[in-house]
Amino acid sequence: MTDPRRRALRIVLADDDPVYLRGLAAILEDEGHEITARAGDARELRDAVAATLPDLAVVDIRMPPTHTVEGLRAAVEIRAAQPAVGILLLSKDMELTHLRRLLEAGPPAAAGGVGYQLKSRVSGADFVTEVVDEVGAGRYAIDGEIQRALYRTSRRRDRLAALTGQQLKVLELMARGLSNSALAARLSISKRTVEDHVNTVFDKLGLRPEAKEAYDRRVRAVLMYLADDD
Repeated sequence: MTDPRRRALRIVLADDDPVYLRGLAAILEDEGHEITARAGDARELRDAVAATLPDLAVVDIRMPPTHTVEGLRAAVEIRAAQPAVGILLLSKDMELTHLRRLLEAGPPAAAGGVGYQLKSRVSGADFVTEVVDEVGAGRYAIDGEIQRALYRTSRRRDRLAALTGQQLKVLELMARGLSNSALAARLSISKRTVEDHVNTVFDKLGLRPEAKEAYDRRVRAVLMYLADDD
């Protein structure tokens, strides 16, 4: 049932499996979202986003004609050309080759959210709509398995070595899209303590306060956490 408090999003869907595409569209439309276009390959995806300027594009990574990383490449191009469009990758495959480029493309303060979830770990319609809501609200929703893979292949060990275990956990949950209030509830600590941890993370990562919004530093911290070596 549609939640009246949920923001209705305009969404482009891209997947070469028509049965999966219909099912995903039905879930999202039932929640009050509008599907502005459905694409079966990367070219159709790019054209649909340019034509309809949606709030969000939900993209499979492997698409025709070669079924390698056409969807991910198209997502990177969309991110650079239309940074306000959120990108949610829903794929059965873990592909890190271009992920850093996707995360870093576009000015962070103006950019839509980014999500990457593995289809095998998507547990029902409620999970799908929760992730769509997070990315549609401009936040990150990165599967934990993908986060760990990025960690193993990145240079962030040196940059994050100064963080305590609790501070690293706060940063990991920030990367999953949790707000400070949600972090406090998840970790069973006060919101003030969360704020102190977040500010300490910023300091240890060298992210000093500037004239910009604090959200810029939050995005930059997440990018550092998720960055890979490509």
